[in-house]
Amino acid sequence: MNRSSLAKMIDHTLLHAFATEIDIRELCEEARLFEFRAVSVNPVWVAFCSKILSDSDVKIDACVAFPLGAATARMKIEEARDAVQNGAAEIDMVINIGALKSGYAHYVEKEITAVVKAMQEHPVKVILETSYLDNDEKTAVCEMCVRAGAAFVKTATGFGKGGATVEDVKLMRKVVGRDMGIKAAGGIRTYRDAMRFIEAGATCIGTSAGIAILEDIPE
Repeated sequence: MNRSSLAKMIDHTLLHAFATEIDIRELCEEARLFEFRAVSVNPVWVAFCSKILSDSDVKIDACVAFPLGAATARMKIEEARDAVQNGAAEIDMVINIGALKSGYAHYVEKEITAVVKAMQEHPVKVILETSYLDNDEKTAVCEMCVRAGAAFVKTATGFGKGGATVEDVKLMRKVVGRDMGIKAAGGIRTYRDAMRFIEAGATCIGTSAGIAILEDIPE
């Protein structure tokens, strides 16, 4: 895979609470320079990124109920709508992990479906936070996402107890089939890492190390 095609699979990410305006501007300029697929930011920065990237092909990806997923369904929808109004092209949403672990799978599916429906043509990536789930739970959420019409399933926030694993991506691909997107995120920092996840079935890589990954491509 060459540098250009790999860059088009990377969501260039900065989600720290302490990120400053200077940091976010640099993120956007890097995304423009390296032609990354998108920038992934907290919703408060969407309008700012939209202005900077208005003349580029870089998408703005807003992360909703991030990183805990513990907001109500109504607030996830409102946060996503606000992000879209401010210029977001895509939404990454964390599921209600506590509800799933409590046995309320029906609630989790209703929440995913409601957010996807509210976003209409704007793709929704559903974050499982796989390090907190067993394989049956991962399978169940992937099946929910298929039924809900989500655009992607995503491994992790990068703020949980673990990040992406190749085994999880393989499981997710097996469950969702060939057509749904899979975003691998959490701890991916080298070209070799990125390629392992792509070979396992990932169609998008979420990382704060996108530049290092591109520079790590063998000559």
